[in-house]
Order: sequence, then C-alpha cells, then structure tokens
Amino acid sequence: MIFVIAVIILVFLIIFQIAKASEYVAVLKGEERARKENNKVNGFFMIAFLIVGLIGAYWCNDLLVDKTLLVQPSASLQGEKVDSMLKLTLTITGIVFVITQIALFWFAFRYQENEKRKPFFFPHNNTMEIIWTVIPAIALTVLVVIGLRNWFTFTSDAPKNAMVVEVTGKQFGWIFRYAGEDGVFGKKYYKMIDPANNSLGLNWRDSSGINVKDDPASHDDIVQEQTMYIVKNKPVKLIIGSRDVIHDVGLSWFRLKMDAVPGTPTTLWFTPLYTTKEMKEKTGNPNFVYEISCDQMCGNNHYAMKGVIEVVTQAEYDEYIAKQKPAYYAAFPENDPSNLKKPIPVVSDTTKAATAKSNELLKKEKI
Repeated sequence: MIFVIAVIILVFLIIFQIAKASEYVAVLKGEERARKENNKVNGFFMIAFLIVGLIGAYWCNDLLVDKTLLVQPSASLQGEKVDSMLKLTLTITGIVFVITQIALFWFAFRYQENEKRKPFFFPHNNTMEIIWTVIPAIALTVLVVIGLRNWFTFTSDAPKNAMVVEVTGKQFGWIFRYAGEDGVFGKKYYKMIDPANNSLGLNWRDSSGINVKDDPASHDDIVQEQTMYIVKNKPVKLIIGSRDVIHDVGLSWFRLKMDAVPGTPTTLWFTPLYTTKEMKEKTGNPNFVYEISCDQMCGNNHYAMKGVIEVVTQAEYDEYIAKQKPAYYAAFPENDPSNLKKPIPVVSDTTKAATAKSNELLKKEKI
C-alpha cells in the first residue's frame, strides 16, 4: 500500500516538473512559437488517443464479455425480449459512439491552427439543429416504446394457469410462501410477526394478546426461506413485498427485477425456460444456481442478501410440495394431524390361558 502511494506521488511530481519545464521552454522560445508547436503535438496525440482508445474498447469487450450475461441465453421467455432490446440499444449507441469519437478527434487534428487557414465562425444553422435534435429524439422514442411494451408485459395480469408465489424481503434474506390445498393465501398482519414461529405475521389464533381473527386459509400456507421452487415452462406470478425497508427482487438470469416495498405489494410474472440442471449443462458450471438478489441498497449486509431459485419439472415440484408442512403446524404441532395420538389397540392377556394349558398337560403325564 505504501509503495502504491509512493508511486502515485512520484507520478504527480514528474507531471509537475514536465509542466514547469514546458513553461520555461515557452519563455525561451517565445509564447507564439511554443503554442504552435504544442498544437501540432496535441493534434498528433488526438489521433494516437483515438486509435489506442478504439482498440482498447474492442479489446476490453473481447476480454470481459464472457464475464457478462450477454453470452448466456435468458432463462425466461420474457427475458428474451429484454435481451433483444439490450442488443438493439447497444447496436445503436455503439454506432453513434464510434462515429462521434472519430469525428471529435479527427476534427481536432485536421483543423488545428494553421497560418494559411482562415477561421470561419459558424454560430447557428437551423437545418443542422433540427437534424441532430430530431434523429436522436426518434431513436430514443423507439427504445423507450420497446422498453415500456416489455414492462407492461411483465407487470400485466398473469395467465390463469400461472402458479403464484409470494416473495417477501427482509434484512437480509427472502421468505417465500405458497398457497396450500385451498389455493388461497391467508391474511397476515405485521403485528403478528414472530421471527421464530411466524415470520410473515400470518393471522393465526391470538397467542400474543393481539386482537386478530384467526384466518383458516392461512393454516395450510407453506412458508420457506431462501430457496424458491418454480416449474419449467409454467408461468409464475410473484407477489412481492417487504417486511422492513425497501428491497428489490433482482432476477438477473431471467432479466427481470421489481421493487419490494413495505405495505405496497408489487407483481411481475415470467415463464422459466430451463431447469437448474439444464442450465448447469448450458453454462458448463456444475455449481450453477439461479440467484435472487437484492438490487436496492438496504443496509450493512445488503451484499449478502441472496436467495436461490430452483427451476424443476412439474413432477419434481409436486414431490417437493408434498414433503412440505404448513407453517401453522410448525407453530402449533399439537394441531398437526400426523402428530395426533392414535388409539392404542387392546391386547388380550394370554398369560393365564397358557399357564392353565401347561397345568393340564402335567396332570395327564402323572396319570
């Protein structure tokens, strides 16, 4: 660390000394002559910087593109539209970037100060003003319209056959809830939240002195933390909320995100295209997982607020759900049907009968 600081200080000292030396040379040669020579040097550096900069931009893209999600397909049907929009945006802005940078540096070199050239002052031109205002406006309008169309698709009503999962953010993790056999989410109340037994504040029987009516629909709701299960090729609607501060559901592999706001549910829906197993093969990464991250700064441990999404087949999902117990039974195990005491069968006492039989056999032997 000390070495790095020393190198930085040394570089600044060298730049300062070069600047001072340039001033002294200008005084000796005369300011006019020094200025003209500096213009030539600066013009040369403009072209050099242009060439090196464009090569560097291409090299960085070629070097780092594999570390981005651009090389991997979207894992959702809706995300494919986002990828198409992003590629169109990068194409348009990339072409504009290259053209403007070449024009900028070339003009600085080509039209540097020259005694044989008389400067022409060009204060205003209506035609050019219209061109460079209207064309960018049209291009940006097209991109905005595409973006809004995609946004309205993700946030519109989900298909009727969509499965529904409630996603709740908390500092610093995720809670997922599935409706039970009745297909209805039970009511919840924030004052009923108990981190140990009732992390969502579901309306169960009043055990804390709070006057809340017990909601039977909440008795079969399944609550899981950190891992969400969804089905390949089946639309899934997420009902998103927060237990404390504003979070943001980030689904980078599905190319989607949505704010998680306390007291204000938000929704989005998408259709997964590949199971987790299939993505492990596509990415060549045996440890691949779909990640759900928080994309909104929410506190000191924001960086660690991550969850896992398991995309499975319908059969695997059904098997997983069948093994889960409603959260109500975890809080009140005495109400769990599997824990209810079964009547003990009455076993007849065969000891006396066996003794009597053996006595009869002994009598016969004596006779």
